[in-house]
Amino acid sequence: MASPGYGKRSAPGQNPPRADDFAHLPAREAYLARLVDRLPEGAAMDTKTLAREQPHYGQQAVRSALNRLSVAGHLRRVRERVDGDRTQWVFRTYFSRTPRDDAWWSRFLTVGDTDGSADTGPAQVHPDERPHPRVNRSPAYRALAALGLADPRLALSARDCDSLEPLAAQWLARGAGTAYLTSALTAGLPPAVHSPAAFVHRRLADKMPPERTGEPTAPVTRVLECTDCRTPSRPQALLGGLCRACRAGASDAPPPRARLSPQAVHRHAARVRASVRPNPSARQPH
Repeated sequence: MASPGYGKRSAPGQNPPRADDFAHLPAREAYLARLVDRLPEGAAMDTKTLAREQPHYGQQAVRSALNRLSVAGHLRRVRERVDGDRTQWVFRTYFSRTPRDDAWWSRFLTVGDTDGSADTGPAQVHPDERPHPRVNRSPAYRALAALGLADPRLALSARDCDSLEPLAAQWLARGAGTAYLTSALTAGLPPAVHSPAAFVHRRLADKMPPERTGEPTAPVTRVLECTDCRTPSRPQALLGGLCRACRAGASDAPPPRARLSPQAVHRHAARVRASVRPNPSARQPH
């Protein structure tokens, strides 16, 4: 786990997990995406840690894979200013198993569309999972209903969401955004949650933020970073999460060398042996 406040954050509005979520990715990127998808909220996501926590890929391979996951729309790196007893900057990686385009990430990270209601990204929903038309629900209800997407251990029923909605609405009325509410409810979960509704009720009551004073609440300040070099940049300059210099470096990188087949290796070895074998018809010097 990263230090409190740092590490992985799950993007809102993701589709339910499916076996083929990362089938569109190469094998290395798909493997690391599945690993990251299973990490809990707040888990460390730096290159060194991810390389240490799995046996197949080293730091350079992990770094390249994260860049490709960023270009594919699965993650963005940001630094956020947190105003509390003292102002500090924290570094977070937002991950989405559902790929998003640059416009969605820019809107989410700068405007704060945290419930995914304005999502126009390329998310695809299986026909069997499309919800039937329902009445408009409050942001508190939608945040509770989405908990199961952030972590399956906190999947709630419609009745659970109805009963817990008043408590969640108090959080929002006291200035907590839906992203903060989700993070507070899903952080540090036990290995198994036997009663998600009771667990969420307890956390909503025990972690209730204080009532707002008359002072305005400072907005969250986020600065987007290049996934590769971590240089702060404007959203418009980070196509696929990469700055111009890193995009150019990635495009100029030489392609991997093709691996010869065993038959080609044998043929090549036979030609080498034939070229160094003495010619029996040649005259030998006396």
